[in-house]
Amino acid sequence: MMIDVLITSKPLDPQSALIQCVAPNSGGTVIFLGTVRDSTKGREVIALEFETYESMALREMERIAEQIRTKWKANSVLIHHRIGRLEIGEAPVLIIVSCPHRKEAFLACEWAIDELKRSVPIWKKEIFLDGEIWISAHP
Repeated sequence: MMIDVLITSKPLDPQSALIQCVAPNSGGTVIFLGTVRDSTKGREVIALEFETYESMALREMERIAEQIRTKWKANSVLIHHRIGRLEIGEAPVLIIVSCPHRKEAFLACEWAIDELKRSVPIWKKEIFLDGEIWISAHP
């Protein structure tokens, strides 16, 4: 079982991450790549900025990965999150889950992003043409 959690200021590399996650005993590997979009709630976004309480965030990301391993019998779980300023189209989050069966991989990957947004201490600043606001990356 491979678990890889990372917080970095460098661009995420989905292709290299996928190579490390594909397992010979997996029938399905699902990738979620979150990207910075150009608008939210009717306002034009020009960039996002992410900050985190890193040690706590890494512990929470490891907890999420371990729960995926246990509940969905995952062979590989990768959760990477980028911090700093990101422009439109750049990726702040990458999650890859590899499981014996595709259904479990899809369910686990969806649960992972929802749980990350709910519990991991990451905050983002939305930067608009007409101002900016810090918000939680999770509700």
